[in-house]
Amino acid sequence: MILYTFPVRTAFIDRDLEMIRPVAEIKSLEFTQSPVKLPFYFILQFFQLLWFLPRTSQYLCFFGGYHSVLPVWFGKVFGKKCTIQAGGTDCIHMPEIGYGNFRKKWLRIATVYSFKNCSLILPVAEALVKQDYSYDPQINPMQGLLNLIPDLKTPIQVIPNGFDTDFWRDLGKTRKPLSFISVATGTSNPSRAIVKGYDLIEKLAEHHLDWTFTLVGDSVYSSPNPNVTVLGKMKPTDLLDLYNSHQFYLQLSTSEGFPNALGEAMAAGCVPIGSAVGAIPEIIGDTGIVLAKKNISILENQLQKLISQPIPLSSACKRIKTHFSFTNRKTKLINCLGL
Repeated sequence: MILYTFPVRTAFIDRDLEMIRPVAEIKSLEFTQSPVKLPFYFILQFFQLLWFLPRTSQYLCFFGGYHSVLPVWFGKVFGKKCTIQAGGTDCIHMPEIGYGNFRKKWLRIATVYSFKNCSLILPVAEALVKQDYSYDPQINPMQGLLNLIPDLKTPIQVIPNGFDTDFWRDLGKTRKPLSFISVATGTSNPSRAIVKGYDLIEKLAEHHLDWTFTLVGDSVYSSPNPNVTVLGKMKPTDLLDLYNSHQFYLQLSTSEGFPNALGEAMAAGCVPIGSAVGAIPEIIGDTGIVLAKKNISILENQLQKLISQPIPLSSACKRIKTHFSFTNRKTKLINCLGL
């Protein structure tokens, strides 16, 4: 049995479980993101790992952090493989915007211990391994695991996310012209909103009142602009319909690993507009806009060109199908886990 631990359950976790369950027994154990609850969860997790130990063949963690310390330790002590899927914040040090595991002393210690002592690291993007970050000039350019942990010796293999393009698809519906959508959780936290690029989105909305913007994922987020609609978390079927009613998808993140919503929206036919961080340029390719620098004037110039010379909706769909399919990720993940 594989024990799969993570700090919070996401669609990414559900997809992994869907990929692995047909070929191996897997048990998911959710941890916590609450600092107050940490001591209790460490004790709970210890006894959970002890209880399942006789049946456990290996450990799998999504993100490195507090929740991965004990699985890594159990793996070392009892000779069981422990794999960590690096997802983004665990490979980043951006105190300038309040983001990344490495800006907090104890979380940094837990993250470094986990990555140094696990069996295998599976980042979702090459940029999480090592990158020379240049999108936002106020942020230190040295990002990624090998820059932040120079003596890291653990084997690393990049496995990009994959998408079910039978579900995420262009439904052929009429899309509202000059409509933009972006999906992110936790954006009522101002720091998180900047990480997800909402500061640039709000500037776009302010400058172009005839354009419409839909921000999905946090109903508590408040926008000062009348042409911005804020919606909470949505079921996949509702989100698919929403993607299909919009012309463009915005992923203007200040930092990112491999954004799932971007891939979903592209598969559903939205023209992508993203920042040059993480895997975003690799995902978008030549099917939309990649903003090299965090600058509203540059973004508006690129958008005006895109609006005057539209890219076919089918381009983004084809790119996701070709390069980021569910099957590709499943095959690589199962091979890495030795299943």
